[in-house]
Amino acid sequence: MSEIPTHEVMQPVAAMNMFKRAYLEQNGLRKYRHEESLIHKECGRLGMEVVPFLAKQVQRRQLPLTRECFICGDMDAMHGAMKHLGIEVPVPNDFPKSLEPYFHRRVWRSSVAALESALYDGREVFAKPAGRRKLFTGKVFQSPSDMSFLSGVSRQEPLWCSEIVRWTSEFRIYVVGADIVSQDHYAGDASASLSQSSISEAIQRFAASGEAPAAYGIDFGLLDTGETALVEANDGYALGAYSIDAASYARVLFTRWHQLTHS
Repeated sequence: MSEIPTHEVMQPVAAMNMFKRAYLEQNGLRKYRHEESLIHKECGRLGMEVVPFLAKQVQRRQLPLTRECFICGDMDAMHGAMKHLGIEVPVPNDFPKSLEPYFHRRVWRSSVAALESALYDGREVFAKPAGRRKLFTGKVFQSPSDMSFLSGVSRQEPLWCSEIVRWTSEFRIYVVGADIVSQDHYAGDASASLSQSSISEAIQRFAASGEAPAAYGIDFGLLDTGETALVEANDGYALGAYSIDAASYARVLFTRWHQLTHS
């Protein structure tokens, strides 16, 4: 298996030294969420200037953003910052083509209309949004009556669908380049053991494919069949944090944001 070319992966230390200021989103009570708190802690250690902001400020383009600044916020804030800076919002790649051998279930692209048709045919399906905006939380749809959950969502809205499987445990793997920087349990049996060789092989395969961002999170879980399977991949610019430490989390976000602003 070939390794990802070194010229395509920005070195994390260089990224941290590149940013002189960090904009961190606060909620309406002017408090940081867990993710921004981690970044704030690491910025303090690195001696970076921190400027808090509210969601409305980035949407109204009231922040003096440049490509030499780092920004951390929810998905809407990050997309607003990208538009401000003229950066194309990345297309979500929840189920990378290169990682199909690790799905261990059928996964396909669909739409709200096709989902409704499948339910009338008596099929049960897991569905989640496939577009840039997370319009709803992925869930199991069992009957046509469940379509009420998608009230107001366009029938043409793209979806990811998959056959229903049973997860016994789920973990998030935080990756920079092809290096695992943290592995956090977030659902199911915390004592479950994933196949580390399968995870390592998948990450190397993803890196070699050219599909992988410079830094990202990728969720793997244990199926009731005993197989270690891909849950989904997540881009690294607006990534939820579980038990990952501040330095490792910042390394992921800094690396990905530098790639977006300097590629």
